[in-house]
Amino acid sequence: MTSLDDLPLRADLRGSEPYGAPQLPDGIQLNVNENSYGVPESVQKKILMEMEKSLAQLHRYPDREFGELRKLLAKFLGFGLDETQIWAANGSNEILQQLHQAFGGPGRLALSFGPTYSMYPVIAKGTLTDYKELSRENGFTLSADYVVEQIKAENPSIVILCTPNNPTGTAIDLEVIEAAYDATEGMLIVDEAYAEFSDAESAISLLENRPRLVVSRTMSKAFAFAGVRLGYMAADPAVIDAMRLVRLPYHLSSLTQAASRAAVMESETMLSNVREISIQRERVASELKALGLEVYPSKSNFLLVSGFKEPRAVFDYLLNEGLIVRKTTIDSALRITIGTELENDRLLELMPLAIASLD
Repeated sequence: MTSLDDLPLRADLRGSEPYGAPQLPDGIQLNVNENSYGVPESVQKKILMEMEKSLAQLHRYPDREFGELRKLLAKFLGFGLDETQIWAANGSNEILQQLHQAFGGPGRLALSFGPTYSMYPVIAKGTLTDYKELSRENGFTLSADYVVEQIKAENPSIVILCTPNNPTGTAIDLEVIEAAYDATEGMLIVDEAYAEFSDAESAISLLENRPRLVVSRTMSKAFAFAGVRLGYMAADPAVIDAMRLVRLPYHLSSLTQAASRAAVMESETMLSNVREISIQRERVASELKALGLEVYPSKSNFLLVSGFKEPRAVFDYLLNEGLIVRKTTIDSALRITIGTELENDRLLELMPLAIASLD
């Protein structure tokens, strides 16, 4: 049986493991920050109607500029954006990958502040970009002075700021983003995958006269569209032109474009559960704190919870009961997605039992 060791794999990939999160199709999945409420039935019908229009043209390549989708995304985001400032790809991971392909590469450094999204180093490695992750400050926050100091010391080609941050849920003030932009000569990527769950103002408001600023978004989280794989970004039109240099031809399928158009047109309905998720987030946080756990403030659809004597044992207990959360690299901590009310009820029923099982 051939193994990876038998293949002429790139030296820097040897010993690596593929990224992936466990899936529990028949259980309660509170580990990958999906929107558990799903796509409303009325929008499902709209999606089917929009996709049906594309069926007769599936023998043709899709619109490689996906102009109509970009117009809809620009209108959805607001801030006076137009389609020339919008780009989309197969999930925000591909957005980040294309940005690294265009602005990273050999001899260039991508800098982020962790703990943060675990795909950043994976994307950097895949694009032969050096990667450095510096620690966040107390409470997983970031101040302007600290960020500026680190950027000037490292001189990166790419800076990535995740807000609200995954896995901590903490948001970054706009003044920190402004200071980071002024401190670097490279590209500043603000990853706003969870922006719809936050009341903080978007970094999109800072785009004017900042041609090296990119704001990345996704439809996988608040839009409950993880299975479609649609990520998008707002930036200066010149950055959009850079994406064209590295994207694969016709990278967004006709069906992806059709489904996404329908979802954006029905954005108000698609996002109707965001408020309920926020209410549930505060409820779950309160009840977990009552168990003596530390729950970090969150502006996203998940909670970082610490204070577990044996987080792996708690994870295993919950998994054996048909509920999966996310292990982290943070001492004594687990990350928990906010689910539906019934899913959260089950979590709160099981959690004291899981903790008691350690005694």
